[in-house]
Amino acid sequence: MNLFENDFRQDVNGPLAYRMRPVDLKDYVGQEHLVGEQGPLRRMIEEDRLHSFILYGPPGSGKTTLALLLAQKTKAHFEYLKAVTSGVTELRSIARDAQQRWDYYRQKTVVFVDEVHRFNKSQQDVLLPFVESGVFTLVGATTENPLYELNSALLSRMKIYVLNPLTPTEIEELIRRALNDPVRGLGKLDITLSEEAVQEIIARSKGDARVALNILETACQVRLGEPGKLTLEARDIQESAGHFYINYDKKADHHYDTISAFIKSIRGSDPDAALFWLAVMIHGGEDPLFIARRLVIHAAEDIGMADPQALLVAVSAFHATEVIGLPEARIPLAEATIYLACAPKSNSSKAAIDRALDYVRQLPSLQVPAHIADNSHSRSHLLGKGKGYLYPHSFGGYVKQEYMPPGLEQPTFYQPTNNGHESRVREFLDWLQQKYHEHGR
Repeated sequence: MNLFENDFRQDVNGPLAYRMRPVDLKDYVGQEHLVGEQGPLRRMIEEDRLHSFILYGPPGSGKTTLALLLAQKTKAHFEYLKAVTSGVTELRSIARDAQQRWDYYRQKTVVFVDEVHRFNKSQQDVLLPFVESGVFTLVGATTENPLYELNSALLSRMKIYVLNPLTPTEIEELIRRALNDPVRGLGKLDITLSEEAVQEIIARSKGDARVALNILETACQVRLGEPGKLTLEARDIQESAGHFYINYDKKADHHYDTISAFIKSIRGSDPDAALFWLAVMIHGGEDPLFIARRLVIHAAEDIGMADPQALLVAVSAFHATEVIGLPEARIPLAEATIYLACAPKSNSSKAAIDRALDYVRQLPSLQVPAHIADNSHSRSHLLGKGKGYLYPHSFGGYVKQEYMPPGLEQPTFYQPTNNGHESRVREFLDWLQQKYHEHGR
């Protein structure tokens, strides 16, 4: 398939977002870290010095546009594939043609695969030997984290370039350019936007250039039949754009990144940031029980003994979410989020059990000491079980005796911090050790 067969930039009836794609690298907006004066992609494209790489970024960040510019600059033959419609047979056919093209004409081949994450394992396996041997140079574009979606063998032979959402300033530049361009844009229509309308488009696009231009085009189409000069206000954008757009996929990268940001905000004791990420997940349609489960884990892992009440709050929020569901469940989820964010923090419980597990894994054998073994049977004494056990309540509540298996030194797994309730736990353990020392037991 020729990349330019359906190039809407030459079609005045094509979508605005397609028509406004830049025809030269100097017109490309955003991704300065990649295509700026010293950016690696700029140098690679201008010098036609290509290697296999992945363009990883959110929708509307300019991945396919970079491929278009690459196709114009390279002397290599350029093939365009969409992973959702291409199969193994087509890949092998392209590889055969690429090999012949090199053998007879010494011309290289670049294969651009849009949505490369949609290739299954067998299709990715087919790509591997051709990339490895240099039959063709592979350029892939994906909105999903390639570390999870692509074979490690394939990834090891490619570089990953990360594209970011466009900034508000960059989105505004695209809007102004579309309004003023008389050939590919809306420049012949005598349309102006109020500053509030521009900011409304920026807010709704969330850094997605395609969404921004689609919103602009839709708003213009709604009002185009009116006589005289057309001025779009914020309400025009609101009416034509509908609900706010959030790029959130419950099974993909945004899902994991957002829950990570949520938990790390709580761990960092920032309730406002935690509530922000909670709102993003709820608005994006995240499973509320997934959020509640993460709160329970966080309460035990990151707060723990510094505030044991935190686990009760989190578990209560989980059960409340189970019982009432959304939208009301947003309130107990928010309450638990705020409580956990504002609670003192300690990961001593997690660290303690991990130390204990490491210790147990290394033991050659394990035996329960007879004096603390089960003696509930009426004839347990015949096996020596329970013999010599000191009942703490008979000694005022505390008595020194061995609880570890025979022959093992007393390890220290639990190391309390000085945070919150745990400072009192530390004081108690220190007092207990001093008491045992004074009584010689």
